[in-house]
Amino acid sequence: MFDTSRRAQVDTVGMKTIVCTAMLGAAVFVAAPLAHANEDPAANPPNCSAADMEGVRAGVEASTSAYLFTHPDVNAFFNGLSGLPRNKLGPKLKDYFAAHPQTQAELTGIRQPLVDIKNRCGHG
Repeated sequence: MFDTSRRAQVDTVGMKTIVCTAMLGAAVFVAAPLAHANEDPAANPPNCSAADMEGVRAGVEASTSAYLFTHPDVNAFFNGLSGLPRNKLGPKLKDYFAAHPQTQAELTGIRQPLVDIKNRCGHG
């Protein structure tokens, strides 16, 4: 016959081991970022986490997409750059923006939040 009290005791010990291991793992996971944090608050400015950066980047990308959809001529220009070698892009962009200063100002304004967070957070 099977001794159920012995089995219950083994199950309890096994469960305690699993729970303790999980708690230890969670503690290490939670404490790991703190080990890399700088004690100087200036070195860790607020709102400079990876999530903050990606949130701003996503907003800039969405705004850029909306701008290109509502400005088909600008969208067509950027589509025409696809496949060009990198050394040809700079001069083409410079010439285009020289001929279209309003477009340059609008796109610069759209990208400004990303520039700002990079500068504020030391990623510039």
